[in-house]
Amino acid sequence: MNNKNKSYDIFFFDLDGTLTDSSLGITNSVIYALKKFGIEETDRSKLYSFIGPPLLLSFEKFYGFSKEQSMDAVRYYREYYCDRGIFENRVYDGMENVLKELKNQGKLLVVATSKPEPFARQIIEHFHLMQFFDYVAGMEMDGRRQTKEEVIRYALDTCRITDKSKVLMVGDREYDVIGAQALGIDCLGILYGFGCRDELEKAGADYIAETVEEILGFA
Repeated sequence: MNNKNKSYDIFFFDLDGTLTDSSLGITNSVIYALKKFGIEETDRSKLYSFIGPPLLLSFEKFYGFSKEQSMDAVRYYREYYCDRGIFENRVYDGMENVLKELKNQGKLLVVATSKPEPFARQIIEHFHLMQFFDYVAGMEMDGRRQTKEEVIRYALDTCRITDKSKVLMVGDREYDVIGAQALGIDCLGILYGFGCRDELEKAGADYIAETVEEILGFA
């Protein structure tokens, strides 16, 4: 992990747990999906593991679902999420000011999320954050772009970014770090989301920040 902050011209932001606290909507949607399988989950904190990684992988990993069961679970999840869960969400305090300052400094801002792109765009627009972002990159509804690495590569290609040394990925989970590393991009792991210092350091985050405001130290 680097001790000295480097300056970056391009910022890729994870969405859930980085730009917004989406824990209520995501966990409510998972609870709804699990009930369809006769599973009553009462410990909401146990479901925070679903925030960040792709849903298909999470249902398989945390509940031992088969690929087919996981696909059904994702469909049930979306039944609740599309109607209610998507807006059971809030922008982290101070984030709008950080985005505004980065934009004022002429930085290129991109959302790179494991959430399906249509949902991500809907959330960014709902919270009036689209004014700050040059592009919103996410997964496909049909399961294409299944990893964070694929989403980041898609964002790089779409935005025609060739100098990766100018890019900083900002995210709260190991998936953000691993995806960025695979493409030779530096990653700032943030602690106000749903990951922890141990997870981010083990994944190899280049930097760790505790607060939203610390992101500006990399501009």
